[in-house]
Amino acid sequence: MKKIILLSFLCFGFLLNAQIFNPVEWSFSQNKISENEIELTFTAKIDSGWYVYSQYAGEGPVSTEFTFSESESFILQDKVKEGKAITEFDPNFDVVLSYFKKEAVFTQLIQISSEEDFLINGDVYFMTCDAGQCLPPEAVEFSFEVKGAQKSSGYSIWRLFFIAFLSGFAALLTPCVFPMIPMTVSFFTKQSKTKSKGIFNAIIYGISIIVIYVALGVGVSSIFGADALNNMATNVYFNIGFFLLLIIFGASFLGAFEIQLPSSWVNSTDKASDRGGLIGIFFMAFTLALVSFSCTGPIVGTLLVEAASGGYMGPIIGMLGFSLAIALPFALFAAFPGWLNSLPQSGGWLNSVKVTLGFLEIALAFKFLSNADLVLQTHLLERELFIAIWVVIFALLTMYLLGFLKFAHDSELKYLSVSRLSMAFLAGTLTIYMIPGMWGAPLKIINAFPPPMQYSESPSGLGSSSAISSSSHSVSGQHIGPQGLMVFHDYKEGLQYAKKVNKPLMVDFTGHACVNCRKMEEQVWSNADIKNTLMNDVVLVSLYVDERIDLPTNEQYTTTMAGKKKKVKTTGDKWMVFQANTFGTNSQPYYVLLDHNENQLNEPANYQDYGSVPVFKDWISRGLETFNK
Repeated sequence: MKKIILLSFLCFGFLLNAQIFNPVEWSFSQNKISENEIELTFTAKIDSGWYVYSQYAGEGPVSTEFTFSESESFILQDKVKEGKAITEFDPNFDVVLSYFKKEAVFTQLIQISSEEDFLINGDVYFMTCDAGQCLPPEAVEFSFEVKGAQKSSGYSIWRLFFIAFLSGFAALLTPCVFPMIPMTVSFFTKQSKTKSKGIFNAIIYGISIIVIYVALGVGVSSIFGADALNNMATNVYFNIGFFLLLIIFGASFLGAFEIQLPSSWVNSTDKASDRGGLIGIFFMAFTLALVSFSCTGPIVGTLLVEAASGGYMGPIIGMLGFSLAIALPFALFAAFPGWLNSLPQSGGWLNSVKVTLGFLEIALAFKFLSNADLVLQTHLLERELFIAIWVVIFALLTMYLLGFLKFAHDSELKYLSVSRLSMAFLAGTLTIYMIPGMWGAPLKIINAFPPPMQYSESPSGLGSSSAISSSSHSVSGQHIGPQGLMVFHDYKEGLQYAKKVNKPLMVDFTGHACVNCRKMEEQVWSNADIKNTLMNDVVLVSLYVDERIDLPTNEQYTTTMAGKKKKVKTTGDKWMVFQANTFGTNSQPYYVLLDHNENQLNEPANYQDYGSVPVFKDWISRGLETFNK
C-alpha cells in the first residue's frame, strides 16, 4: 500500500508541473525465422536521464507488460524476452529495481498457423521515470502485418531426408561402422535369454542411435539457431576452417594417418555400457557413435551445414535420416539373424569405400574454399581452376576404382566387381562431362558447386573475342551478372533507373557463396523466356548480403536486427539489414517485385517454393500484369 501511495504521489506531482513530454519512442519490426516462424521486436529509445522498467521490475512501479490480441492465425512461443536490465537502487521507490536506460529491446517468437495474411495487434503498457519523478503509465498500440505461412515444400523436406539417409548409408559402409553389425547383433542374441529379448534389446539399441544423433540435431538448432548456421555458409573463417578439416579427414580416409578420439572418452562410455539394462544399451550406442567418429564426423558435419537451410527443423530432419540408415541394419539383422550369413565379410572392399569417400571429401573441401574466395572476391579460385581440380580428383577416383591406383591399406584386386565398375563408369563420365566446363560449358548437373560463369578468367567462354551481348546496353551503375544479364548492385540506383525506363524493379537478395542462388540462376534463369523477361521487362538489382566491402565511415552505423544489435560495417551488412527489416527474412535467394513507390507487386519468391521454371515464370508474369494495370 505504501508503494502505491508513493507511485500516485510521484505521478500526480508530474501532472501538476510538467508540460507535454514524451521521453520514450517505440519502434516495431519483425524478422522471419523460418517459413512458419517470425520474431517480433519491440524497441524503446529512451531519452538521457530517463528509464523504462523491466517486465520483472520488482515491487512498486508498473512493470512493462505486453498484451496481444487473440487470434487463431498465430501462436505465442514462450514469453516476451528482454535484454539485460540494469538492477540497482531506485530513489523514487527506495528499493532495488530492474530497468533500462537509453534503449530497451523486447522480442516475441510467433508461430504462424494461417496461410492467409493477417495482423498481430496489441499494446505495450509501460512506465517511465527519471531520478526524481515518474510519468503516468501509458499504453502504446502496435500492429504487425504478417504474411501467411507458405505451404511447406514436401519436396524440400523429403529431399533433405533422402540425402541424409544416403549419407547414413555411406557411413554405414565404412570400416568404423560395418564390422559392428555382426558383432553387436551376435552380442544381443547370445546374451539374451530368449530370442524375443535379443530382438527387443537390438531394437532399443537402434532407437538409442537415432536418439543420440537427433539430439545432436536438436542441440545444434537450439544453441546456434537456424539463422546462425545459415550465416556460417558465408563466413570466410568458417569456410576456410571446414576446407582444412575436410582435407585432413580426406587424407585420413586415403590412409595417410588415423584420426582417433581420446581413448579416455571411449573407455568411459565403454565402462558405462557394461552396466546392463536400458542404460547400458544406450551407452553401447553412444560408444558406437564415438568409435565411428573418424568415419562419420566429416559426413555429419557436412550434412549439418546442408541442413541449416531447412530452418530449425533442418538439422533435426537431417540427423533423423542419417541415424535411421545406421540404426536399421542392427534392428533388422537382430530380427532375422540368418541374414548375417549373407552379409559380406569385412575386408578390402571396406577400405575401398573409405578411399572413395576420401576423394569425395577432398572434392567437397574445395567447394568451401571456393565460398571463402567468392566472399572475399580474391579471384584466386576461379571457375576454370575449380573445375580443373575436380577433373583431376574424379579422374584419380576413376583410376583407383579401375585398379590403376593403390593405397597402403588396399588389398590385392584380382578382378572388378560389377558395382565397382559401375562406380568407375559414373566417376569417369563425370570427369569427361566437366572438361568442357573449362572452356565455358554451363555444366548444369553440377552448377551449384563451381563458381558462377561471371566469376571466371573468361566470362564469355575461353577464346571468345566478344563481350556478353547485354553489356552493350549497360548504363552507369550496371554490371554483368548471372546469365550475362545487366544488374545493379545498389538499390537506390536500380530504383531510380526503373522509374526512368518505366519498368518494375526486381530485387534479388543473393550471396556470393549461396548454393541455392546458383541453382536458380543456372536452372531457372537460363530458360529462354525467363532470361528474356529479366533482360527486357524488369530492372534487376542483385544485392549480395555477404559482400565484404567496407562502407565509408560516415555510412557505418549500429541498428537492431532480430532483437539484437547489429553493426552495419560492410555493404553486405547493409543489404542484410535492409532485407531483414523491410521484408522480414534474411534467407537467400529471395526475390521481390516492386513498383516505383516500392510497393510489392505480388508475394516474394524463394528457392524452396519457386525453384522451377513454370512456377517462377508464373510468379514474374503475375507481377508484370499487376504493374501494367
